[in-house]
Amino acid sequence: MTVDTDETQLAALRAMADPLRWRVMQALAREQLCVCHLVEDLGVTQPLISHHLRALRHAGLVETERHRYWTYYRLRPEAVRALGQGIAALADRAPTGAEGRRPCGPDAPTE
Repeated sequence: MTVDTDETQLAALRAMADPLRWRVMQALAREQLCVCHLVEDLGVTQPLISHHLRALRHAGLVETERHRYWTYYRLRPEAVRALGQGIAALADRAPTGAEGRRPCGPDAPTE
């Protein structure tokens, strides 16, 4: 993983950590929606939804498409999938037994 990839994944995780953003992502996983739909479905104000959509878009988790007068938002499944794969790779590298333990105290190697 490169530093850029790490920073991108951290930005996406930070964006997803907000409970309302998570609810927005769950709604967008079901269907493409415009701001007015999200306001109605989630029961929050338009400026608040717009703020959170901007953060999710900046993190690369959602994208937009214009349709006449409306802007529809949709989840970027490839971005969410890549984030999940990065987390899975982290879990795969984690040692599970004593062989992955760094010795300390009198057992620690001296230099």
